[in-house]
Amino acid sequence: MRHTFLLCLAVGLSTPLLAESDRASGSLEEVLVYGRSSTQIGEALSGSQGYVGLGDIALPPLLRVGELIEAVPGMVATQHSGTGKANQYFLRGFNLDHGTDFAAQLNGMPLNMRTHGHGQGYLDLNPIIPELVTTIEYQKGPYNVRQGDFSSAGSVAFTYGSTIKTPLVKISAGNFGYRRAMVATGNQSYTVALDSTRYAGPWALDENLRQNKGHLGWSLPLDRFATRLQLDYYDSTWRATDQIPSRAVNQGTLEPLGFIDPDLGGSSRRVSLNASLSDETTIGNLYLVSSDFQLFSNFTYFLENPETGDEFEQLDTRTIWGGSFEKAKNVNESMSVSIGVEFQHNEISKLGLNQTSSRQQMSAIRDDLVDQTSIGVFLDTTWQVNQRLRINFGSRADYFEADVTAQQIANSGNTSETQLSPKLNIGYRVADALELYANVGRGMHSNDARGAVISLDPNTGTAIEKVPLLVPSLGREVGLRYEQGETLRLSLTAFDIELDSELVFVGDAGSTEANDGSVRRGVEASLFLNAGPKFQFDLAYTKTQATYTGVPSARNAIPGAMETTISGGINSIWNDNWSSSIRVRYLGGAPLVEDRSISSGRSLLTNAAVTLQLERTEVKLEALNLLDSNDVDIAYYYDSRLVGEPVQGVSDVHYHPLEPRSIRLTIQRSF
Repeated sequence: MRHTFLLCLAVGLSTPLLAESDRASGSLEEVLVYGRSSTQIGEALSGSQGYVGLGDIALPPLLRVGELIEAVPGMVATQHSGTGKANQYFLRGFNLDHGTDFAAQLNGMPLNMRTHGHGQGYLDLNPIIPELVTTIEYQKGPYNVRQGDFSSAGSVAFTYGSTIKTPLVKISAGNFGYRRAMVATGNQSYTVALDSTRYAGPWALDENLRQNKGHLGWSLPLDRFATRLQLDYYDSTWRATDQIPSRAVNQGTLEPLGFIDPDLGGSSRRVSLNASLSDETTIGNLYLVSSDFQLFSNFTYFLENPETGDEFEQLDTRTIWGGSFEKAKNVNESMSVSIGVEFQHNEISKLGLNQTSSRQQMSAIRDDLVDQTSIGVFLDTTWQVNQRLRINFGSRADYFEADVTAQQIANSGNTSETQLSPKLNIGYRVADALELYANVGRGMHSNDARGAVISLDPNTGTAIEKVPLLVPSLGREVGLRYEQGETLRLSLTAFDIELDSELVFVGDAGSTEANDGSVRRGVEASLFLNAGPKFQFDLAYTKTQATYTGVPSARNAIPGAMETTISGGINSIWNDNWSSSIRVRYLGGAPLVEDRSISSGRSLLTNAAVTLQLERTEVKLEALNLLDSNDVDIAYYYDSRLVGEPVQGVSDVHYHPLEPRSIRLTIQRSF
């Protein structure tokens, strides 16, 4: 930490010499744009599409980087492991795990990873530097032809600003060994940022988080096009407590912040190069990503291996390259057409699952090489029928192919699939301030390629059924949006999303697991009130029923599907010096078994922040888990075995608690 911290500080102190001409321009944070107050009527495809600006991002407190995604109304990010691992996400009754049905992009690059060593669609937001994010665009449901894989529940796009007007240095410290240093500088052509975080955490086992990030962005003039070249670096190591069995806590043999296996945790590294080009009618993007991932986990303790324990290691090393291109054209005054193509290739040189003990390999369960390629094309048409009626229609076609070379020859093979996904979106403007929407669209998520060619269970050697490479979904939605000047934004939607009957490849076991088809039906409401600088209020409410299809209603609940979520906050800028923010998140619990006999508890989390601005110095005090709630962050129900327990194990709730209240102080200096 000391060397990285000193490097960040040294760069920060030298940046005034690099940007002398921009001293009077004002820093990035001084201009706050509330994206939630931007006009969407006449533009949005649905009532659940939206835009978040810098003002919505800069003021609220964050415990983890992944909580940036909670800017999407109704989206929840929790954690059952160490800070360095991807969050667990929830939206519209989906337990998205680490991203299976929710797609994310950073500066045009996909963040989800196909056929990942830990889980399909693995979505890690830790590489993002929050201070660089200026816009977050989101949409729910599979209604936009530009969104393909993993977007059945929704999608989000994070975008960094192209300029930083003045250099800044940011130093943070807080409870449980939290330390962070971030520096950034730039001008109209380039942006440079370094970010380093260290964290011990409140757990009985020191989390020992070591997280470093870097960003270099360069804008290059090219005729009429705006072009941008971006290089990003991220590496992280951490230890984890994972979820713990509630019976051990109730018996007093384990403290609530304790652990079972002291060897859990992992490391992650990502390096990416991204080039983009755009003008009024053209958008193009090319990217190259190198990624390494290692994770040690143990969920069942001594159930499968009473002597050495059930610890296992997951490995993923890959290179990703791809890009996208879109061209728009106005056919006439009332109709516009866009065509686009996107492609991605994953060359996965290490895809491993090993049985381990104290991080030492005992046996190899899977050791695979995978090449996976996809090509998607789309046609998007918007027809302004008259002043009130607007119809958007189009379709995308996706082709996927994969070649798997497995340690077990029987589990090697190649496969390919194609899916056509039509979309229809209708907007009707009842009045200047009110628009109604109707949406229907087909979406999908890809399955792990290993499951699409598998023949034998690697644990038992018995025959096993293959999974489809592509799993279709069907979304339907009706909604309304009301906008009153820049003061009030209100949207209401009712939705349902169906997923076909499917088999899922489980990375933790290296084999497939059968699931029934499913449907999620619910309602959403979101409100944004901008009553001047002293009061910006937002509220989001979601109520969902998530059930399996084709099974009796007495046992058709989807375990882990959050039924009720409420989130809201108040941002206030009191005067030139003082501002504040408070965020509240309520989770109504979820069934943990199909017959609803066991559920996770309700959870309430409150975060708050107060900021003092003194010319070019900003002081921010954050209180995370302000009320010091001991509620559960996430819970599961399954069999596990502790030392001395019956060999068949014990069925129990396993949970990860909210982190206790912590205070963090941040000092930021702009030059």
